[in-house]
Formats: sequence, structure tokens, C-alpha cells
Amino acid sequence: MFGKKQKMIMLLITVMVMSIWLAACGSKPAENGAATGENSSTATENNTASEGETKTDAPAEKTMTDAMGHEVVIPAHPERIIASYLEDHLVTLGVKPVAQWSVTNGTQDYLAKDLDGIPTISFDLPFEEVAGYSPDLIIIGSESQVEGGKYEQYSKIAPTYVLGDEINSDWRKALLKIGEILNKSAEAQKALDDYDVKAKEYKEKINAVTGGTKSAAAVWLVGGKFFIVSDNVSSGEVMYNELGLSEPDVVKEISATATGNWSSISLEKLAEMNVDYLFFVNSDKDAGAEALKDPVWQSIPAVKNGNLFEFTRSSSWLYSGLQANTQIMEDIQSSIVK
Repeated sequence: MFGKKQKMIMLLITVMVMSIWLAACGSKPAENGAATGENSSTATENNTASEGETKTDAPAEKTMTDAMGHEVVIPAHPERIIASYLEDHLVTLGVKPVAQWSVTNGTQDYLAKDLDGIPTISFDLPFEEVAGYSPDLIIIGSESQVEGGKYEQYSKIAPTYVLGDEINSDWRKALLKIGEILNKSAEAQKALDDYDVKAKEYKEKINAVTGGTKSAAAVWLVGGKFFIVSDNVSSGEVMYNELGLSEPDVVKEISATATGNWSSISLEKLAEMNVDYLFFVNSDKDAGAEALKDPVWQSIPAVKNGNLFEFTRSSSWLYSGLQANTQIMEDIQSSIVK
């Protein structure tokens, strides 16, 4: 009897152990599942945090060294830009400044449509005026504009980048540099590529009429005095470099010693030009230009032959840039190609 009881007890113990073991085995998948879920959740949270950290750590600005050696911190997306007398480039890039360049008698009228509604700021950029527009970026063309401690004053208002004369004197380089500053390098390059295609088309149409042998010059009358454009800037660049019109000897002579885009020239010197086409910017139109009645003026071949084409000061002939040059090419084509 005792042996049987002992066997029964051993059997019960075995059953109990097996039950406990099975229960334990049955609970493991649930525990593992819960653990897996917790790990998955933790991983998701970690990934989310990682993504959040990546977005937070992404550079919101960049540092560029300007022509004067200043390390300028450029905002990632500047929205209130002052780039006085550089608006042609801004328009090309589809950017509107917070204020536009002006002088006593006006603005760059050829950009009027694109800058409609943009308030004006004096060409010499008074500190108080600049500060009043709360710019987040200031772009200056020439080193001379920030001499005498002016740079320090502007940089206190907003990050200030100076292009420098070497870049600013070449509108292509200036456009590309401003494109780089504003994270629009691709747009700047495309604009230049499209411009070159247009220039070639204009040149072909004009040469079909001129045979590629006709000469031209651009003259500006202001305050009763005549000025002639240099051969490598503004409308001079367009006529001689872009469109292939011939350059008169008088223009070559004056351009060789020119210190600005337009150089003073006497009426007598103008009469020496045996020029086929004369493009004439008349800023004295409203006041009346007595000089145009002078027999010397009337003796200029282009004037005498009816190839004098007159434009007002609101035209783009006095300026330089993709917008200005394109308008000049349109003016030349419409004048020559009938």
C-alpha cells in the first residue's frame, strides 16, 4: 500500500511540474510579442527623434566671404533684401527687394513693371533709411560704397555682402554671384543660357539687314552736353559684342581712356563719326535741345540719312544687366529691321 501511495504522490508531482512547465511555455510568445512591440515602438521613437534631430541640425544659413574679405553669414531664405542698383539681377532671379534704388529725378524706369509698388530708397543708402526697412540681407555693388566705416554700420543692421568692382563691373559675373548668395545658381545660369540664345537670334536678324558691316554708336544728351557710351559696357557691349555692329574709330579712341560707362564728347568730335546708325538717348527732350538744331549735328551721316533712333531717359540704354540688355537688343532690332 505504501508503495502505491508513493507512486501516486510521484505521479501527482510530475503532473504539477508538467502543468507549470506548459503554462510557462505558453506565456513566452506573448511576452516575446510584448517585448518585440516595445522594441519596435522604441525604434520608431528613436527614428522619429533621429529625423527630428536631422531637420533641426540642417544648416539654416551659410557663410560666404565677400570681395573685401568679410565672412558674411547669409540667411537660408532672405525675404527682405536691399540690393541698391542691383535690381536688374534680382528681377532676373524672380526676387523682389524690400526697397529699390532711386535718385532725385527717378528710379530705373525700365524695371518699373517688375518693381511696381516697391518703395524707393536713396542711392547713397542712408543708415536710418536702410534700418527703417528692416532688411535681413544687404548686397552692395562696389567697395567704395562702404568706405569710411560704412560697412560696419550696415553690418549692424543686417548681414552685408560686397560684390566688389571686379565682379560688379561684369553683369554676368554679378548675376551668377547673386544667384549663389540667394541659393539660385541654377536659375542664374539658365537665365544666361536663355539670354545667349536670344542674343544670337537678334544678331542673325540684324545681320540679315546690315550684312554685318554697318557701324553704330550710342549718344546721350543730358544737361545740354553730349556723352558717348564705351565699347565694353551697357549699350556699347550690346552693340559691338552681342550684335556684332561695327565700332567707329571715335568710339574706340574714347573707350581706350574712359573712366566711366559714358564719356563726355564734343559736338565737333561727334561729327567726325562716319556712323551708319546712331542711337540717341535724349534726357533733354522736355527742356528742348538747342544742340540738335546745330548744323554740325545735322551733318552727322546717320542723322543726315535718317538713321537716328531716339529714346527717352526711361529706356534701358543707360543701364546694364540681362533685363537692360534684352530691352536694348529689342530696341535695336525694331529700329533696323523693318
